Amino acid sequence: MGRSRVLGCSAVLWALLAARIAAAVEPVSMAIAIGAVSALTGFLSYSKVHCRFTECCEEQHPFSASALKLDLEKKLFGQHLASEVILKAVTGFRNNKNPKKALTLSLHGWAGTGKNFVSQIVAENLNPKGLKSKFVHLFVSTLHFPHEQQIKLYQDQLREWIRGNVSACGSSIFIFDEMDKLHPRIIDAIKPFLDYYEQVDGISYRKAIFIFLSNAGGDLITKTALNFWRAGKKREEIQLKDLEPVLSVGVFNNKHSGLWHSGLIDRNLIDYFIPFLPLEYRHVKMCVRAEMQARGIAVDENIVTSVADEMTFFPKIEKIYSDKGCKTVQSRLSFH
Repeated sequence: MGRSRVLGCSAVLWALLAARIAAAVEPVSMAIAIGAVSALTGFLSYSKVHCRFTECCEEQHPFSASALKLDLEKKLFGQHLASEVILKAVTGFRNNKNPKKALTLSLHGWAGTGKNFVSQIVAENLNPKGLKSKFVHLFVSTLHFPHEQQIKLYQDQLREWIRGNVSACGSSIFIFDEMDKLHPRIIDAIKPFLDYYEQVDGISYRKAIFIFLSNAGGDLITKTALNFWRAGKKREEIQLKDLEPVLSVGVFNNKHSGLWHSGLIDRNLIDYFIPFLPLEYRHVKMCVRAEMQARGIAVDENIVTSVADEMTFFPKIEKIYSDKGCKTVQSRLSFH
């Protein structure tokens, strides 16, 4: 008898809870959803249907390390280091159910070497809408932070923007382009969000991702690559340990890096400094072929060679590396 009474009370409680849920989510359906089980099911169904028509933050979007690996292999040319490190960093972070801090990556190299392209690939593999997602945020220094005299305003706005968006979606992605044109004091304003705190003002930032893109350090990367070439070594022999320590110190001491004397480096809050090597003639040709395929044009090797030959290369004597990477391939291909 006592057991029946307990079960009866439980059923009533579930029914009341269901009614509250139905009232909060869809008042018109409250009468239909009065049954406990059906109300709970209805709530879950509502959420799924709702997310078909508007983008929802699902912090665990299906992630495939093999899909990311394939994208990097097929779309990124001449960047064995960047591919390896990014795959390792992103996969490890997404597979960790309880990360201790936000994932912070700093990508360095000359223009046209693939930094922006990689940030796009990462965004698309973590979120179905990629850069078009309302949970992926792109900041361009010269556009969003153009006036040095307004640093304090930018700091406040940036903190509020990140705080608000991480509150809405814990796995938000923030990409900062042109870091070398950013005043160094601006980025330090978000240091607490990248640190090892469980929460900051009641908000956890541990599942967010921050990606910095910068031309700073390009000279150091090129010098290392050139030394390997002159020593008769393949570029694929360059390892992260050959560049990361030099890169982090060089960026820290570079007034035009956006990370000059930054607390992010002092506190070791940047997980990886990722070098993008200068591209060679063969890599430029790969970019031309890829662009032709993207346009649905049959690959013509004569055109591929012609476009690559129009590019300029450095150093003056050896002429090994494209001075613009693959940046002007699209525009040059349009004239052929």
